[in-house]
Amino acid sequence: MTSSTRKDASEHTGGAGLLVDEVVGVGEAARAARADAYDRWLRGLLPGRPGVALIAVGGLGRRQCAPHGDLDLVLLHAGVPGVDELAAAVWYPVWDAGLRLDHSVRTVAEALSVAQDDVKVALGLLDARLLAGDAALADTLARTAADHWRRTAVRQLPALREITAARWAAHGELAFLLEGDLKEAAGGLRDVGILRAVATAGITDALRPAVRAAHLRLLDTRDALHRQVGRRVDRLVAQERDGVAALLGLRHLPPCEPVRPDPSDAPRDARVVGDGDALLRRVAGDARTVSHALDDAFRAADRLRSGRRRGADGRPLRRPVARDVVEHDGELVLARTAIGARPDPSLSLRVAAAAAVTRLPIARATCEWLAAYCPPLPAPWPAEARAALITLLGAGPGLVPAWETCDRYGLIERWLPEWTRLRSLPQHNPVHRFTLDRHLVQTAYEASRHTREVDRPDLLLLGALLHDVGKGLPGDHSTVGVPLAEAVAARIGLPAPEVALIGTLVRLHLLLPDVATRRDLADPVTIAGVAERVGDPTTLDLLHALVRADAAATGPAAWSQWKGRLVAELVTRVRTALDTGALPAPPAPDPALLAGPLPVVHLTADRVAVAAADRRGLLATVAGCLALHRLEVLSADASTVDGRALVECRVQPRYGLAPDPIALGADLRRAVNGDVSVTQRLRGRALAARSDPAAPRVVWHREAATDAVLLELRAADAVGLLYRVTCALDEAGAQVRAARISTLGGDVVDAFYLVGGWPDDATRARLEAAVLAAV
Repeated sequence: MTSSTRKDASEHTGGAGLLVDEVVGVGEAARAARADAYDRWLRGLLPGRPGVALIAVGGLGRRQCAPHGDLDLVLLHAGVPGVDELAAAVWYPVWDAGLRLDHSVRTVAEALSVAQDDVKVALGLLDARLLAGDAALADTLARTAADHWRRTAVRQLPALREITAARWAAHGELAFLLEGDLKEAAGGLRDVGILRAVATAGITDALRPAVRAAHLRLLDTRDALHRQVGRRVDRLVAQERDGVAALLGLRHLPPCEPVRPDPSDAPRDARVVGDGDALLRRVAGDARTVSHALDDAFRAADRLRSGRRRGADGRPLRRPVARDVVEHDGELVLARTAIGARPDPSLSLRVAAAAAVTRLPIARATCEWLAAYCPPLPAPWPAEARAALITLLGAGPGLVPAWETCDRYGLIERWLPEWTRLRSLPQHNPVHRFTLDRHLVQTAYEASRHTREVDRPDLLLLGALLHDVGKGLPGDHSTVGVPLAEAVAARIGLPAPEVALIGTLVRLHLLLPDVATRRDLADPVTIAGVAERVGDPTTLDLLHALVRADAAATGPAAWSQWKGRLVAELVTRVRTALDTGALPAPPAPDPALLAGPLPVVHLTADRVAVAAADRRGLLATVAGCLALHRLEVLSADASTVDGRALVECRVQPRYGLAPDPIALGADLRRAVNGDVSVTQRLRGRALAARSDPAAPRVVWHREAATDAVLLELRAADAVGLLYRVTCALDEAGAQVRAARISTLGGDVVDAFYLVGGWPDDATRARLEAAVLAAV
């Protein structure tokens, strides 16, 4: 724990805020010092009077006060007159001090009645601690509340479990989130309170030493987060991690300098750079400890409530579920014959697969036995072990809890030594919601939804588990991960062709979405290039299933109907090329744009098509008008047919609300006809929305198109960016026949197909400078 110091609080006569502000540092001693400061101040607010007691619950009741935590107080009374005035004498000074207060005024009978109806209140009373007043009255409440909880806990825990599950669904799992809530997420501080209640009821030894240590570290992290932000906050967001880590003594150090895990040893130097990744991994480990203990506690309560199922002979029922695995009291345990014989190296995998398929938990004693006595797997694995792994990965919803249980007891890294490096590894990308290890397991779960669409479902599941195995190492993870994934596949016992196919899936797992969103799918060069890299329809189908599973496991920002349609279109075209050897012909222009007087404007929910008299700058004009109406352009195609300039754009609302189609159509017609007022309005709005991005970059691709050169812009996203860039290209004399817009978090990768070869270095440099100046 970190050391804490406190100046003499007796010299202050102000509110509690001054007293608590004198407490510096984070850790158990600092929390106790804050509690002492609050205790002294609150005792002075309640005049001595029989039959009245001021009770602390919550963090103050437990003497675990966070730097910017709130106060939970109960004014307990025995029916004395004037209690409302007494309450006001306590509450108003607390509010005047600027403190958050959760308060109530109750008799003992009222408090117990509320606790009987509200399990959260019942848990809160277990932390009740006398601050001032009638000690006998406070003792009566504490003893009675604890006795009542011990008698009714088994009956009340199902309701508490339902509330807890709803909270988990809302806040997610702290162990796997990149920006988790330290209090409310599964495995957080709120769950430790439930474990404390389970231990008080004597149901199980819920507060084991590992849980207590994890709890203290989570409290330290929350304290440091409050100090770092300067207010009450429980969500550990990315931008605060390094600062919180520095306060906890988790520092970036040279390789030769040993890391000192005790924050009390860390110098209080503002120049210290905290290791946010180390902090996230520590939080993940502690949250796993808490979550696993709570799962054990809830199952123990279930067994007490339902009683053991027994057969006619009175012995507990045991149901075989797989070889060497039986169900006993709602948990999976080893068959007696498996324990007595020399254990098979594949036993732990077979137990995990049985747990995933049956969705039953593995008993703690069984996990401990497997960790202690199951021998390591040989290389290559026996067929039975390989089959058990594929069964585990393809089990669907049962995969994640079974995998996590095995990981808690060190079984996963015995199967896959690479897992130690991957565990709790942060992914520094805003579209990702999970740490790397959970993302890989989640991808395998999502891939199980597509196993019937591919010829080799086993390779799809294994490829899903290994597709990002190169992350965290220098270089492109799609390239770095190939030898790592192939080594795993070989160790598992796959034949050489299948090992190579796993490597191909890892190398190309981003190919389809990258090409679909950044390249012209009507260009034969695009299709031929993908077909050449993929090689055969089996690999194509595996990649298509993998990209959908990967996106679903990443988060909602990683996929959209538009991206799904583009990827499906690319797959269809590439399959045709692989099956027939024929490349698709460019699509014919929309006939509706070739008839009728100009301009022609067609609007649908996701498509804007314009035909106008052939002139330069039409694409820029349309792009600017769409930006004015808060529409994001996803793709754009420009062509000239019989003297008509055609522009077709795929769009989506920037803020989720579609624009008024009448106003949009009117502005488009006026703009393409050269209305100066519209042009000025477009340029003014776009320039006003310009951002100040850091180091935009232009990349040229000379062989990526049939009749054009590809200019790729990588920059920060901004309203009107496409308009400004297309204006710059037009003014520089470049003709854009197609554009593909790809947004990745706060950045964009925009690809522009420029007609002509653009072979001259000086001309390309001039064009590149114009584009960068427009950004």
